[in-house]
Amino acid sequence: ADGYVIEAVTRRGYRLVSRPDRLYPWEIDRHLDTGFVGKTIHYHEYVGSTNDEAKQLVRSGAPEGTVVVAEGQVKGRGRRGRSWASPFGAGVWSSTILRPKISPYDAPKMALLSALAVVYGIKEATGLEAEIKWPNDVLVDGRKVAGILVEMDAEIETVRAIVVGIGINANVPEEALPADARTSATSLNAVTGAKVDRARLLGRILTHLERLYVRWMTSGFDGILPELREKTATLGRQVRVVEARGEWEAKALDLAPDGALIVEDA
Repeated sequence: ADGYVIEAVTRRGYRLVSRPDRLYPWEIDRHLDTGFVGKTIHYHEYVGSTNDEAKQLVRSGAPEGTVVVAEGQVKGRGRRGRSWASPFGAGVWSSTILRPKISPYDAPKMALLSALAVVYGIKEATGLEAEIKWPNDVLVDGRKVAGILVEMDAEIETVRAIVVGIGINANVPEEALPADARTSATSLNAVTGAKVDRARLLGRILTHLERLYVRWMTSGFDGILPELREKTATLGRQVRVVEARGEWEAKALDLAPDGALIVEDA
């Protein structure tokens, strides 16, 4: 009933012929090498948003490392409220609950750290060299394949929980992408020409996410900055800075110790 094909032969037994392309918790677990991330996984066929589901779990006291996955989202979103197309069974739509002992000022570092985990996971699962578009997009061949949405539950001085939403166009057909995004976005499948094992991809990303997160909590962010600099495609390029006071052109020079982008205007 879950989609596994099992062959039975009298007096010989049973053989697993094929697995379904689903993000079942036990399928993800086969590819996890973690101590706490992904040890509890809430699986859904459809949700409004995995981040919204995870935030409800935060309020009910879910443990650190809890993951929400869905085959499809009907209200997927990115930064600044932008919508995110999340077709059923074609991508990786997930949210992870973390409870770091940090101030709200440090929370944006989580987006960069998560993007780095996605870069490493994509490399392991597909062989593709991905890059970070500061602060929270992941590119392959200059086109977006993944986005990160970090939301937090915090007081003025203390973060109670962070929800890391990761959306990846794994096997999304390019024609299924929004029309206005087809020149700037793509999918891993479209680049490689091969179907991506979504459970393996997510398992490896979660493994790297825990590894990087533990390094940050135990040794600080400085040791992760060189890896971020190496994988950030934005550095050395002209960028458009969008902020409350307007938009302006600049050249991206470096990452600051807190992960902020250092730019130089005209």
